Amino acid sequence: MANVDIKEIILIATVIFLLAPTFLVLYVNMYNQRKKRHIEEKKLLQAQFQQELLKTQVEMQEQTLNHISREIHDNVTQVLSFVKLNLAISAKTSPELAEQKISESRDLVAQVINDLRDLSKSLSYEHILQLGLVQTMEIEVGRINKSGIIDIELAVGGDAHNLGEERELVLFRIFQEGLNNALKHSGANKLKVSLDYFEHLFNLTIHDNGKGFLAGEQLKSGSGLRNIVNRAALIGAVAVIDSAPGKGCCIKIAIDPLTQNPDANGNHHSFS
Repeated sequence: MANVDIKEIILIATVIFLLAPTFLVLYVNMYNQRKKRHIEEKKLLQAQFQQELLKTQVEMQEQTLNHISREIHDNVTQVLSFVKLNLAISAKTSPELAEQKISESRDLVAQVINDLRDLSKSLSYEHILQLGLVQTMEIEVGRINKSGIIDIELAVGGDAHNLGEERELVLFRIFQEGLNNALKHSGANKLKVSLDYFEHLFNLTIHDNGKGFLAGEQLKSGSGLRNIVNRAALIGAVAVIDSAPGKGCCIKIAIDPLTQNPDANGNHHSFS
């Protein structure tokens, strides 16, 4: 009986000894496959991030060009037409009045040159990288207020600091989309934008006084609001859109500036 037990033990040990390398090879193979799949998924996420970032840059430039087109038509063209009229009058009037008209025209041309210089800076998204989010927002808000399209109040709280190039680019695009939503759909004439910097938190708040809407329904049907939510997730932020009929719309973007930028490791992405 003892001999039978020993034989069984030897047999089991032999089977285990023979099968162990097989299981080890299978485990190593599965591990390598999972690792390879993880690397491929990470590369795909990073590629998606860069593609979405490029799309954001293009859309931002298109939006800026639309604003610039309106400003050139409504401001620069009118000023230059007035200069042309002034110069035509000065050629047919007394020397004193001609000198006055020429002086006015000189001042107007200087104003147009400054306006065009400011416009040329805003043609490229790179000015965000150079100036930072706060200064870029101040320039954009000043330009929009000057155009009379809508009245924007900009408030900056806390100690402003750099949030990272990609984040600031996406945040600026979110501001443009929030503004575009207010202009196209809300009927608002006032917009309040807040940039609040805390030690472990940054908030971007865009609040209009428009007619409002049912937020849940608009998030399902409105691509602009979905873009805001998706792009916030793209940079590791959380977007909350609060609205109701007659209550306007409030878009709040919250992000921890100390968290790692999502494109660095392929995490925290969200794409629709």
